[in-house]
Amino acid sequence: MTDFNGPSKRYLLVSDFDQTLSFHDSGHVLADLVGISDFGQRVAGLSDIHLVQQGGELAYLLLHDPEYRKVRKEHLIEVGKRIRLKANIPRLVELLSNIDGHEFSCYVVSAAPEEIVQSALDGVVSPDHIFGTRFRYDAASGEIASIVRLPAGYGKVAVVEELRAELGIGQDRIVYVGDGSSDLHVMLHVNHIGGLTIAVSENRYIREVASRSILSDDALSVLVPVLEDVLGWNSSRIRSFFAANGFALREWEKVRTDTITLSAMGVDGAGQSAPV
Repeated sequence: MTDFNGPSKRYLLVSDFDQTLSFHDSGHVLADLVGISDFGQRVAGLSDIHLVQQGGELAYLLLHDPEYRKVRKEHLIEVGKRIRLKANIPRLVELLSNIDGHEFSCYVVSAAPEEIVQSALDGVVSPDHIFGTRFRYDAASGEIASIVRLPAGYGKVAVVEELRAELGIGQDRIVYVGDGSSDLHVMLHVNHIGGLTIAVSENRYIREVASRSILSDDALSVLVPVLEDVLGWNSSRIRSFFAANGFALREWEKVRTDTITLSAMGVDGAGQSAPV
């Protein structure tokens, strides 16, 4: 990160949606709503043949799978209302708007259908700060006719760069928060330009790429690495900040986990150790 004592104190914070701000994949909620039982298997099949960008499987199914052709815009809006969100998202957005004179512009960039994300975050995040998969609908039938935009894989990188340029924010003043493999491209990009990346899941691949990993059911937990790594605050000041805003930071453990596999060693005919 650069010197934060300069004249600009504006930053861009971009978050994924499914399993980052929510607990479940919106595709599963939609499948349950319209009575389709094997959503996970269909997504796995698309992933195995690499037919679409990772994260774009639901959009592909909505456009091409015969069973998903019955989905209409109103179904997507209803799914958003059923999504279980992590705690304190409104408070997170509020606090990020001004932290000791530092302003974070918050955006959501997700491969989930835009109607789902906007419905789920209604009254919390402005619709013009949400970039999801955007469909074009048939005017007569209401069916999904085509995809206008799909922010998955490199598509997320493009949206983040467009936002950064539009807001006039420096490359190293970007924070990206995500949970899974579909966030790998954008995290690698943000790391490369000097920003901060935060993983909020135990996904092995994303945690190896992210600058920081945070596991919590509360969206406010994202503030910890932001305050520490972006603003340079120490743990005492961070705890005081949470307390001043009505939250006790009760458990905060910094853990690094090494995953190791061992095999027993025997002795071969030449007297040398060999795995058995």
